This record gives sequence, C-alpha cells and structure tokens, in this order.
Amino acid sequence: MAARKKTGNVTLKDIAQATGFSANTVSRALADKPDISEETKAVIREEASRMGYIANALASFLRSGVSRNIAILVGDISNPHFSVMVKEMQTLLQRRGYNSIIFNTEEKAAMERQAITTSLSQNVDGIILCPAPGGEENIRFLQMHGKPFVMIGRHFSGEDASYVVCDDVHGGYAAAGYLLDRGHRDILFLNGPKGISSSAERLKGYRMALEERGIPFRSDLVETVPVASRRGTEKMKEILSRQEKYTAVLVFNDILAWQVICILGELGRKVPETCSVVGFDNIKYPYPVHLTSVSSSKTTMAKRSVEILMKKLEGQKGDAEECVVLETAVVEGGTVAGA
Repeated sequence: MAARKKTGNVTLKDIAQATGFSANTVSRALADKPDISEETKAVIREEASRMGYIANALASFLRSGVSRNIAILVGDISNPHFSVMVKEMQTLLQRRGYNSIIFNTEEKAAMERQAITTSLSQNVDGIILCPAPGGEENIRFLQMHGKPFVMIGRHFSGEDASYVVCDDVHGGYAAAGYLLDRGHRDILFLNGPKGISSSAERLKGYRMALEERGIPFRSDLVETVPVASRRGTEKMKEILSRQEKYTAVLVFNDILAWQVICILGELGRKVPETCSVVGFDNIKYPYPVHLTSVSSSKTTMAKRSVEILMKKLEGQKGDAEECVVLETAVVEGGTVAGA
C-alpha cells in the first residue's frame, strides 16, 4: 500500500527526514547560510519546493527582527490617483525584497487607526500612508511606537515627520489662474474635506490667484465635498443645482471632476461650451474629452516615499525628517473654454 501523503504545513523536520540532513542543516540551507555547501543547499531547496514548503514568517521575524513587510495605507484604492501610486510602490518594494500589505481607510481616521494597529501587530517593518482627515493623533500614535513611516500626498503642519507631497498651493494657484486668464471670474471651487493639507493648500492657492488679479474672494463659491463616498456625488448634484452664477468649476480631484461633467450634462450645461472644468491629479482616463487637470507627480511621489522609508530601515537617515515638495503644473485638455 502506498504511503499516506502528509497533509497540513510542511515542517523543517519533514524536509530533514526526506533528505537525510538534520533539521538544523535544513534551516541553515534555506536561510542561505555560508557554512552550508551550494550542493547541499540545492538538494534541500529542491526537496522543499517539491514538498510545498512555506517558511514560517513569524519564526523568521523572531530570529531576525525583520518581517520584510511594508504596510501601505490609502483613502480610496478605487481612485486611480491612489492605485497608480500603490502599484508603483509595490513594484519598487518588491525589487528590494519587501512584500506590501494594502489597507483602504475610506478617508476615515478610525479606520486608519485600525489599519495602523493591525500593521503593528503584524510586525511590519515600516508604513507608508496617505493620512485620513483628522488623523493627527494617528501620526502621534505611530511616533509613540517608533515605527518608521512616511506620509505621502498629505501632511500635518507641526508634526515632525517625513512626507512627500506635491505643491498643492501652487497647484491651486495655477489652476485658478488658468481659468482667470481665460476670462472666468465666477469660479466654483469644489474642495476636499477639511482637516487635510491638500484641501487647505489648494484653497490658499485659489485665493492667491484671485488676490493677485484684484478679484474679491467669494466664500459662497467655495464648497466642501466628501471624496470617498456616494455622498460626494449627491452633495455635488445639490451644489451644482443650487449655485447659479458660475462659469467654471475647479474640482479637488479628477474622479470628482468627471462626475461634475456628467452632472452638468444632466443640468443641460455642456463642457466646455457653457461651463469649464479643471481637475487635480492628471489621471489618464478614456473619457470622451481629455480633462484639463493639475499634474501631481504620482509615480515620483511613490518613488521618493519608498526611498525615504528605505533610508530609515537601513539606518541611513540622520536625525532630521525628510520633507519633499514636488512641482505641479496645469496640463491642458479639452474641458476649458474662454468665458
């Protein structure tokens, strides 16, 4: 009768029995220790592969203190702005021998805290996160635990922590200026949630562009909309229906901007003939009309964030945190016309 096939996890002892080596030799061979010959390593690796051996990550962590796992926290993975960055970060981390664990926080500080707690309990080596609105306490929580981390896309003023962001002040300034220079004076600004740097800084740039041209700021033309829920669409429908005297709409991100174009169509307003629209993020999307948008250096932000985190993990970082601000610029599309 054939021997009954073993079920369950394959252990070092199982491989040792199959190869005739000791469990210690098997362990050292699989760890690529120099005192084990290449011939022995090859035999053990081949048998381990044949048996379907999977290394025990916890045991490895307990031996080395390194998990080779990095947590990535973003607000809405369905938003191409985030998914492009996540894909780039995963690729870069994989090249360095790290695995990525992705968390979607839905732009909620409570969910972000849960993701951070889970990451810490899983012994990740570091964290890259796009902070949720009102998440300052979560940043302090990370600092308290001493876990290396980098913020991407947003930051909190007054917090001594590394971050990589685009120049949101200039982005808001350039977008508003682009519309103003084409004759628009009543520019409706659908901004992101309060409590995140990008919203505050883009609004600052919007106001700077108005002030520079001697045009009074109108608070009634600035509205806040949710960015990661169905409520955002409903809120924009209400705003675009209620507001009457606007010839252009500046929108917090491209996802919302595309929705704005659809809503305007439902209201009988054609873009750009009767209303111009400018987004933020410059996402390449197969929409019938290429959106005029502000570039946000997504892949560069991802690359720099990984580089900074690796410096922290490899002990190359000094005492000072690294703060990187990348350039922004308007990328012309087909959604803006003169007023």
